[in-house]
Amino acid sequence: MTALRSIGRFLLPLAISLALLIGIWALFLRAFPQIGPRVGKTPSDIWRYLVTAPGAPAARQEILDDLAITLRDATTGFTVGMLGALGVAVVFVLYSAVRQTFMPVAMLLRSVPLVALCPIVVLVFGRGTAGVTVLTAIVVFFPALVIVMTGLREAPSQATEVVTVYGGSRWTALRLVAIPAALPSVFTAARISVPGALIGALLGEWLGSGTGLGASLVRAIPLFQYNRLWASIVVVTVVSVLLYAIVGVIEKLVLTGFAATE
Repeated sequence: MTALRSIGRFLLPLAISLALLIGIWALFLRAFPQIGPRVGKTPSDIWRYLVTAPGAPAARQEILDDLAITLRDATTGFTVGMLGALGVAVVFVLYSAVRQTFMPVAMLLRSVPLVALCPIVVLVFGRGTAGVTVLTAIVVFFPALVIVMTGLREAPSQATEVVTVYGGSRWTALRLVAIPAALPSVFTAARISVPGALIGALLGEWLGSGTGLGASLVRAIPLFQYNRLWASIVVVTVVSVLLYAIVGVIEKLVLTGFAATE
């Protein structure tokens, strides 16, 4: 019951935010009538395009096919980026000399715009899935690294000292104390990184592979396919919120179960 209440408290603000977003969308089009109905599509226009129009099944299928490619790219990049961040965070926490040497380099690389890195990534890894995965992993890696490393370093010092007194190594203290204590930070990094992975995948598809929703969004503009453009943006936004919610629900279940076993 506690877990269900926690999940409800987490999901309710997301639902309210989604409703507010739809309202802001409609108000924005009303506030800027110069956009015009040909370019600016309302929520009802997109509902008609995806659900009630005669060609809605075909339109949905085209977007879902592109979405499947984008989700594949985002999932691969998210996995690579998160695992890389976890591994590097562990090394940085255990070995301060490594952290002091490479952390400034990581922050400098983080400050480079992804659009500027894209040509180099495409040149090295190609225009296929590998290039998109690298770009997506870069988006995920750096924020996750900082958040996870902060969580690992904030492990209870008294518990760490107990492990040390009983002859445990730094790895043992990390496994028994720091990693369990850092679980909230790991889930926070995952929640933040899920939307970032989608953005990275869209950017990689736009500038690199030429497939998925990232490429179809760009192709829709010169072809004046504004219904498809807006519908694709709506689908990506909804999927991003759903994935964020799924990670949040998993977080609540895991942390509630973990607390119950203590």
